[in-house]
Amino acid sequence: MTKNKENVPAKAVESLFNKVSNLIEQARVRVAAAMNVAEVYTKYQIGRLIVEDEQKGKYRAEYGKQILSKLSERLLSTYESGWTVDTLKRCRFFYRIYCPQQIGATVLPQSEVLPDFTLSWSHYLVLMRIKNADERRFYEIEATSGNWSVRELQRQYGSSLYERLALSWDKEQVARLSRVGNVVEKPEDIIKNPVTLEFVGLKPDASYSESKLESAIIGKLQDFLLELGKGFLFEARQKRFSFDEDNYYVDLVLYNRLLQCYVLVDLKVDKLTHQDLGQMQMYVNYYDRYVKQDFEKPTIGILLCKEKKDTLVKLTLPEDANIYASAYELYLPDKKLLQAKVKEWVNEFENAR
Repeated sequence: MTKNKENVPAKAVESLFNKVSNLIEQARVRVAAAMNVAEVYTKYQIGRLIVEDEQKGKYRAEYGKQILSKLSERLLSTYESGWTVDTLKRCRFFYRIYCPQQIGATVLPQSEVLPDFTLSWSHYLVLMRIKNADERRFYEIEATSGNWSVRELQRQYGSSLYERLALSWDKEQVARLSRVGNVVEKPEDIIKNPVTLEFVGLKPDASYSESKLESAIIGKLQDFLLELGKGFLFEARQKRFSFDEDNYYVDLVLYNRLLQCYVLVDLKVDKLTHQDLGQMQMYVNYYDRYVKQDFEKPTIGILLCKEKKDTLVKLTLPEDANIYASAYELYLPDKKLLQAKVKEWVNEFENAR
């Protein structure tokens, strides 16, 4: 007599597999993160040893290059690839930048307290190129909190995010960027001037319509949401609402989970007009009265336009209007010009105190 084998339900296997698979994937992420942090701390400590060795006197300073070359040869023969002279120089530079105790170019004896590294070595290779300490700290905070990839960090730095935020804020708030990053607490905190849309691929000197710009943005939606800032979620394109037998369309409807409010975006390929502002005010009023839930904050309206005039905005809208105009650029801004402007602005503020 043959014993019948019990059939295992496929759903039971699938359920167990998903749970086990999830644990394995989480473990892989934790291991990768731990390896990244271990690499950073190791290279920081290597940099410390090199700096301390070089500061032992004239002999070390005179033969410093040869020592690094010989050290590299020994390391490569023992640990194979990776430990080139350039890598050792980067370790040294990394330590000099992030050492918590420095006086000028002299690094003091090692502190027991190590810096709190949160990113990968590849991230810090990008950050080390940023000379301004406040700006470097800002990008480190943002990359950590936003879980930026190295590519995204490079893009945000290349598009001068720090300078654009600094020039969009009140002067008193600029110093906060290097301490806590871009904290979103109120509608003004999500506005940048300009918004950089170089990723959409439209040429600055080409003729294009608002629908073409909108389509280009939708095609690069993830990049667009990252450019706008923290907490943005996409809801709809060309969202229609009707009253008095007329139809109206909002170009882009977003939601900001940090502010807990709708964000309506209208795109204008020409300069801003008072009619544009009035139309956006009507959109915002509609959402506040008929769409917004009681627990949500007032709707925000953003007009992305080729040219904007602050005086026109102030004269057209009431002071408490939740509507903002921001210029956009189809190319990356000149970083040196923005840096000079921020420095000028900060100096002006400090001298006035």
